[in-house]
Amino acid sequence: MANKDAPFGLKPVGSVGSAIQNGGQTQYSIASGATTAIYMGDPVKMLNTGTITAAAAGDTILGVFNGCFYTDPTSSKPTFSNKYPGSISASDIVASVIDDPDAIFEVQSAATSGVQQTVVGNNADIVYTAGNAQSGVSKVEISGTTAATSAQLRIVGVSSDPSNNTLGTGSDSANVNLLVKINEHFYATTVGV
Repeated sequence: MANKDAPFGLKPVGSVGSAIQNGGQTQYSIASGATTAIYMGDPVKMLNTGTITAAAAGDTILGVFNGCFYTDPTSSKPTFSNKYPGSISASDIVASVIDDPDAIFEVQSAATSGVQQTVVGNNADIVYTAGNAQSGVSKVEISGTTAATSAQLRIVGVSSDPSNNTLGTGSDSANVNLLVKINEHFYATTVGV
């Protein structure tokens, strides 16, 4: 059975080893007026301004965006949203980020065929596509090009989701969901911003 093509970004599903995944998050600022939208499930990176933005392929990843809070500049109402829509002029924009370096995430592969068990243990970068403006959910995927060389994510397994765990040599293996750990994590390097 073919896998569904329905990217959702990175979804937390556990932690390396026997540690309990407690859903722990840290709050980080988004700059007032920042123009880049960030969707629930988008990987984010730290900027040298001490604020965050969406990460692209090749960036060191701080964690995964899980919503934000700000005071709406038009209505003056406190607002929680699962996405940061961009261009909000507010001094109190705070994002919740799943930033545990040992967190395991589920993510859809952008590969169009040939995803086999042998990808486990390999590395790959993210493929960024802007998220769904209505639902606020990310459309980030993991690249179908995997290798042993350094990249943002390490593939640690295949999802147990029966709708998206078909492996093989043909097109039925397209869009398989993989389990990954952030390989190039901001808190796992000595290099700052």
